[in-house]
Amino acid sequence: MTATQHVLITGASGFIGRELTLALLAASPSYHLTLSDIAPPSIPPAADASRITTKQTDLTSTASITALVESQAHWHAVYTLHGIMSSGSEANLELGYSVNLDSHRALYDALRKHQHGAVVVFTSSTAVYGPPETAGPSRVFTEATLPQPQGSYGTQKFMTECLLNDYSRRGLLDARCVRLPTVVVRPGAPTAAASSFASGIVREPMQGQRSVLPVNKDLVMWVCSPRTVVRNLLAVKDVASERFGLSRVVNLPGLSVTVAEILDALEAVGGKEKRALVDEQRDEAVEKLVLSWPERLDTKRALDLGLSPDVPLQETVQAFADSLKQ
Repeated sequence: MTATQHVLITGASGFIGRELTLALLAASPSYHLTLSDIAPPSIPPAADASRITTKQTDLTSTASITALVESQAHWHAVYTLHGIMSSGSEANLELGYSVNLDSHRALYDALRKHQHGAVVVFTSSTAVYGPPETAGPSRVFTEATLPQPQGSYGTQKFMTECLLNDYSRRGLLDARCVRLPTVVVRPGAPTAAASSFASGIVREPMQGQRSVLPVNKDLVMWVCSPRTVVRNLLAVKDVASERFGLSRVVNLPGLSVTVAEILDALEAVGGKEKRALVDEQRDEAVEKLVLSWPERLDTKRALDLGLSPDVPLQETVQAFADSLKQ
């Protein structure tokens, strides 16, 4: 009989957390998951509840962090997904730093003391970079490109990456910092991410609801399907530590698309009547923040580590449409 392997997911109530929960349960019968969030996490309807423990945890509390980390003698892997999104971090400086930086450091400190060398998967963001011109003439970003974040969210993510690189260099933790593209299409309610509209202009119209497009249709974004993101989060925890070399940072695969191409995919799947439900109302604050992010990334490192490329955009929109029928 295979021994139980315990996996912790913080920020488990979010969409990626729920999808990762289902993927981990399907990946191995040996996994038992602990789902943690600021509010009591719910167990996905399709999940085997006997293999899940839920914990309401305030990760800004040192005592709560210690209790969570010490609730298991050994964690097979720890996924740290919790955070305040981009627009939320920009609107509330103190809260952004408290959740996106301070709580992460406290959690990693507890892990390194209680479980030396624990595998940690941290979901970072391409917001650590600056606008396209900061990548040089090619305008293509690699892991070697100097991050120049133009928002508090990207700054907080980059600082956490630096912390985990140092802890991994010292052998205190075995971290993998994955820079996520904008995930399209996210189901559920809109989030406090500046890029939330990229899902909204598909999600709401496909359900017969109006949606607002706050940016120019020529704006270019680096996006990825939910299925590919989750597949790569699942795979990256099993990459051998020595394969990362000096840096634990990986740009996850995605696609470089214009907003107009997202709308074209919406129309191809849902028809002109769905496309007509998108109202163009420019929001300069949102556009400025999204324009400060990279348009395209070099993902050779990720592919060399065995991670998966993304699927065509229309296929992703079709998958979302099919999920609504289910």
